[in-house]
Amino acid sequence: MRTLVGTVGQSVLGSDDGERWERSGPGAGFHSDAIVRTLVNRPETPHVVWAGTDQGVLRSEDGGRHWQGLEGALKGQQVWRISFHPSDDKVVFAGTGTPSRAAVFRSEDAGASWKALPVDIATECAAVGVPRVTDIAIDPDEPRNLWASIEVDGMRRSIDGGESWQRIDGGITNPDGHAASVTAGPPKSVFLTVNNEIFVSRDDGQTWRAVGVRQQFPYTHIRDVVFDAVDPCTAWAAIGDSTPGTTGALMRTSDAGQSWSAVDLDQPPNSAMWVVRAQPDQPKRVLAASRYGYLYESLDGGLTFRKLRREFSEVSSIVWVPD
Repeated sequence: MRTLVGTVGQSVLGSDDGERWERSGPGAGFHSDAIVRTLVNRPETPHVVWAGTDQGVLRSEDGGRHWQGLEGALKGQQVWRISFHPSDDKVVFAGTGTPSRAAVFRSEDAGASWKALPVDIATECAAVGVPRVTDIAIDPDEPRNLWASIEVDGMRRSIDGGESWQRIDGGITNPDGHAASVTAGPPKSVFLTVNNEIFVSRDDGQTWRAVGVRQQFPYTHIRDVVFDAVDPCTAWAAIGDSTPGTTGALMRTSDAGQSWSAVDLDQPPNSAMWVVRAQPDQPKRVLAASRYGYLYESLDGGLTFRKLRREFSEVSSIVWVPD
């Protein structure tokens, strides 16, 4: 099994045993000192790994050992998010942003070409300058329904596969969008995450309720909510005291966000928790990382985590490739 860690400024580091790590550099097709914002692969083809970088989208066909940049509209742009259509392997969505202009793109030919979608996003926002698309979630039951989070220009929704988008104005007043996710449940739920709260809709976005982070969580900076690859009622929230912060935690729900509890980390994080990764090929394995490079592994379905010896620079994403 090969594990890949995406970093901000050190490209992708890969390991086959969790002890010895090698960095993807120019000899492997990666540009030097690359900024990687996302790493993803499909359950059906886990050896094909996609990377969103400061030079566009790179793709590996051999589990992250060699990479090739994709041509087209995304070349040279900072790609923050890549999301796959749940049933059509030709359809891929990508989100760009800081320092590139924030936009959402769709490919219908597995990344050979990209179409810019008509999402109205501010060219400049307070706190971040140029905003960025931090997440694109696709409804697993109705893939024409898309949800996007934008830091710091709010949330968007499309009900026609991305051909048109609407800003979500009701119920979510904080524009600092960090994450979006949809789970089949039960109950079917949409989660939209801002920097200090998690909002949940059980009626496909008609109404929203706040989880109540200040009342339930030990820290209030929320980075992401990630659902289990097999159980659609289980998810983890990566949180911290601030960004990048000095400490953090993982919160876990097993009832689709109705209740949350803290997860046991054997060593306290050195910054906010930032990344969680679960995959269906090993349903008991979950990886998580702090912003400043502590990597944790769980082998009991994300109930407890142990810190691995190797530490990294700023971590943006994790993926693994089964044998």
